[in-house]
Amino acid sequence: MEAQLGRLTRGRWTVAKRCHLGIPMAIENHPRLDDGSPFPTLFWLTCPILVKRASALESEGELARMTSELHSSGSLRGRLADAIERYRARRDAHEDLNVEEKSPPGGGPNRVKCLHAHLAHELSDPPNPIGASTLEKAGWPDCVEPCFRVP
Repeated sequence: MEAQLGRLTRGRWTVAKRCHLGIPMAIENHPRLDDGSPFPTLFWLTCPILVKRASALESEGELARMTSELHSSGSLRGRLADAIERYRARRDAHEDLNVEEKSPPGGGPNRVKCLHAHLAHELSDPPNPIGASTLEKAGWPDCVEPCFRVP
């Protein structure tokens, strides 16, 4: 994981999703770091290709577009609310955090703040409608060789 991320990992985690080459695409984090502070997200996108593509979508205004769609579509809001409830239950199965420490994935039910978080959720524990839309727009990374090598 450290070779793929290019930095040291923090806290406890497991691989939640691998690509067709066996490389981790997303990890599932314990909700607390070793020092007791809350970890910011349950699922973390690690696929370097999808990280770049999600970043590109964010820089092109996709956060605002998806937030606008969320406000205008009751169906999308409902599906996202269901995904958030499932996310919280899975996080709480690791450890039930204090109310002040509980944050919804990627911005919550009324605002899309992080496509990476929604995409990691979609890959690890679907469905997440924002993550699914992000994956559709980003495209599945159909790599022919591993995206990194362990030194």
